[in-house]
Amino acid sequence: MAWIKTISEEEADGEVFNLYADLLAPWGGVDNILKIHSLHPESLKAHIHLYKTVMYGKSPLKRPDREMIAVVVSAANRCHY
Repeated sequence: MAWIKTISEEEADGEVFNLYADLLAPWGGVDNILKIHSLHPESLKAHIHLYKTVMYGKSPLKRPDREMIAVVVSAANRCHY
């Protein structure tokens, strides 16, 4: 759970509603790591762009290597994701 105010899926409208529609996880909601940007949709769009660039953009690193780096960084940061 995020420690900052977020907009839930049920409360979302306008641009946030539209962004959430594209971000629904398999469990039927939007991950908290994305919802922390809900008060500022431009930062949510930037977060998505950065993630897609890092994980899918042109790079000498293969996708599994990128995922492993993300796991190690998350573990080092004691992240529950």
